[in-house]
Amino acid sequence: MVLLESEKIKLGSQMPDFSLLDTQNNLHSLDSSLGSKGLLLVFTCNHCPYAIAVWERLIALAQLAKDQFINTVAINPNIHPDYPQDSPEAMAALVEEKGLQFPYLIDATQEVAKRYDAVCTPDIYLLDSNAKLFYHGRIDDNWQNESAVQHKELEAAIQKLANNEDPPLTQYPSMGCSIKWLS
Repeated sequence: MVLLESEKIKLGSQMPDFSLLDTQNNLHSLDSSLGSKGLLLVFTCNHCPYAIAVWERLIALAQLAKDQFINTVAINPNIHPDYPQDSPEAMAALVEEKGLQFPYLIDATQEVAKRYDAVCTPDIYLLDSNAKLFYHGRIDDNWQNESAVQHKELEAAIQKLANNEDPPLTQYPSMGCSIKWLS
């Protein structure tokens, strides 16, 4: 397991389109995924301890975002033969187990992760309604222990986006396992 931090990406950057299948073989694109206020897009997976530790927080934040007209998609770029726990079948089981109310998309070629400059799981992007980057950083200040969290940066960013405010000035990188690149 290699610990990495998310790359810095200029706020306001136009984020690339995607066209990916979910675990039920439904096709999703950037345009079809955007809510009227924006999109929470998270590169994640099933096996990474960092991703596992924040799944419940991500689910709660997705509901908060939905209430603010911000949709959510999770994208798994770790479709790799060496990591069967991240297979589409395992993803479908996780969707069922956790009762996900948002799509969990399969980035089998890893092209979407590359276009987004994603490097770790989780790697978190909050886009405005024009698919421009509003926030790129961590969920909060304690990935290991939710009860010890003092600063909820992603939640604050969601509220700012929903209220048509400026993006947060300070954006701490997300951190997690490296994406398991095929080449």
